[in-house]
Amino acid sequence: MVFRISALAILMVGSVAAFGQSYFPNINTRSPWQTCSGCAGSEGVSHSVTFGVSSPSLDGKSAQFHIARGASYSNALWWKQLGAQSGASHFTYDVYFYLKTPGVSQALEFDVNQSVGGHKYIFGTECDLGNGHVWRVYETSQSRWVSTGISCPTPKSYTWNHLTLEFQRLNGQVHFVSETLNGTKSYFNRSYAPEGSGVQELNVAFQMDENGSGTAYDTFLDKVKLTYW
Repeated sequence: MVFRISALAILMVGSVAAFGQSYFPNINTRSPWQTCSGCAGSEGVSHSVTFGVSSPSLDGKSAQFHIARGASYSNALWWKQLGAQSGASHFTYDVYFYLKTPGVSQALEFDVNQSVGGHKYIFGTECDLGNGHVWRVYETSQSRWVSTGISCPTPKSYTWNHLTLEFQRLNGQVHFVSETLNGTKSYFNRSYAPEGSGVQELNVAFQMDENGSGTAYDTFLDKVKLTYW
């Protein structure tokens, strides 16, 4: 179900969302998510997701993403399709994440993907924990990750971290606006060209990358929300 924010709802619940915005709440409860391993070019690795986890959780229904021991730098990607929503050009991806062993993660990736008008806009962001502790963004036309120079420190273990990412489809380009991690906001202010696509879609995605030892680990996601307008 898509929730549409009316002026009355804004008054009733005190929401700061602007009139005309729509949102998908609790995407982490929307089973199933599509998935694959090796989507980023590495070897396949066993992986899984469990929905409705009561602990750790902020509301009793987090999702547990697991990647098993694999080859060096193995990865697993999950994504949830949310319908075309082709009129949307602004996106806010809001998520809480929790790790017990954050030191073994090579990277955590959070994406929004929109295909519309013959183009695919990949709003790909990555907290690179194994190579500089920086935020990287995806330059679609060059098929490469670009360092933003913005720090992304190793998350504290056994703690819920709050991440908000803002994106925009602007002047036919993928525009990365900002990231806010645990209350600290930084601006990406970067734009790149999209790639071609023959489909209409909107989805949110999450990827876990393993370190050079292929160490298994888990990430819990809760209160995953996408706002768009």
